[in-house]
Amino acid sequence: MGERQIRVMTVDDHPLMTAGITSEINSQSDMAVVAQASDGKAAIELFRTHRPDVTLMDLRMPHVGGLEAITAIRSEFSRARIVVLTTWAGDIKVLSAFKAGAVGYLLKDTLRTELIDTIRRVHMGERRIPPEIALQLAQHAADDALTPRELDVLRGLAQGSPNKLIACDLSIAEHTVKNHIKNILSKLDANDRTGAVIIAARRGYIDL
Repeated sequence: MGERQIRVMTVDDHPLMTAGITSEINSQSDMAVVAQASDGKAAIELFRTHRPDVTLMDLRMPHVGGLEAITAIRSEFSRARIVVLTTWAGDIKVLSAFKAGAVGYLLKDTLRTELIDTIRRVHMGERRIPPEIALQLAQHAADDALTPRELDVLRGLAQGSPNKLIACDLSIAEHTVKNHIKNILSKLDANDRTGAVIIAARRGYIDL
């Protein structure tokens, strides 16, 4: 009698992605997909029912997103092993995922080469951070994070709003908005408003 299979749950709102991942996992003799969810709300409910050994979690999904689902599952099942599968490589998204309780982070374009090995390693209790992700974290480790108010102003910049409108929307003075923008440019090492938005989106501060 062989060892018990690794029981995997997939959480992704793209049917083709789910089908591909499921096929790859089920082709392995030591693992099997036991549940599939297309959003975070269903993931939480299915986790309670199936108690998978490893959960593969997308971040951007309708209704309840991946980060919320990870937080909810880990608050109820502290030993849940959750690996994020995403197209986002930004250091802020990575940090948010690990703070929520993820133990692995994989980019979807590396799944063909790294998915199966990651599932096995995570099941054995290891954490999984690909070298390119670790490099991004190291590059920004000493950076000052944007404050919640700076993020509010940044979202206004991303919408193309002028300072006056941002000030009105946030109920703050226009000169305060200018000071926030100055801080944002400095923290993101950006030359102008457009550059700040691009860098912020790449790092995962905002979604465009």
